[in-house]
Amino acid sequence: MKEAYELLHPIDRWLRTERMPHIWCPGCGIGATIHAWVRALERVGIEKDKVVYVSGIGCCGRGSGYLDVDGFHTTHGRAIPFAVGLKLAKPELCVTVISGDGDLFAIGGNHFIHACRRNNDLLVICVNNFIYGMTGGQLAPTTPHGGYSTTSPYGNIEHPFNTPHLADAAGAVYVARWTSVHVRELEMSIAEALRMKGFRYIEVLSPCPVNFGRRNNFPEPDDMAKWFAKSSIIRHGANTSEVAIEIGKPIILGNFVKREEKPTYYELLKKLEEMRRGR
Repeated sequence: MKEAYELLHPIDRWLRTERMPHIWCPGCGIGATIHAWVRALERVGIEKDKVVYVSGIGCCGRGSGYLDVDGFHTTHGRAIPFAVGLKLAKPELCVTVISGDGDLFAIGGNHFIHACRRNNDLLVICVNNFIYGMTGGQLAPTTPHGGYSTTSPYGNIEHPFNTPHLADAAGAVYVARWTSVHVRELEMSIAEALRMKGFRYIEVLSPCPVNFGRRNNFPEPDDMAKWFAKSSIIRHGANTSEVAIEIGKPIILGNFVKREEKPTYYELLKKLEEMRRGR
């Protein structure tokens, strides 16, 4: 165990510092997002040996290598099924999925909506950078209408997912959106979600200077962060059908949905097993 004088950072005890420096690009928001998550875990008082970080393929996947907690870097789009199985086998664990928009809403979209519907006891944090950041900058399900990518060189003609609205409609008990710039608000939102049970969803808008930014008039590493800071409006309790993201229009942030908690999938499964055994 590290002595207090050896700690180099407020969350140093949560990190595998021997694996630094990290591989994330300058200006990326993943580090700030993970920092907010870890600070929220400390705020709530969750023991480190009860924490599990799960991700799919993508830039967020490297997080499990840098964090000194149990982690799973799963196959593409399958982070939620892995997390569901883990939580069913070890319901006492605090399981968080932190993955990208492509991973969670393209190949993993079906898993997302059914985990919401079933009320699996998970916290899912989507680091949404509007593009496939790791694999070359392809169009993602969240790329804004008109946005440029390697596979939409003339502008995106598709309408993107409004992910908070999708989570809300599918039954998530908690839905919020912040950016990696709004770290304190994000930390408090994550802490609020960690105190709940059921399927909880937080979208974190994150800069991707290399693959989204340079193709969409944000050429400098901090340009997207400045866009978030300048354009964001906090509107708690906003109707999620009205928070779609369009470049050039205000970005609506806030804690949108907090439903009365309902039985989780694990609790219902346990009850079913007890009925089967005639208890």
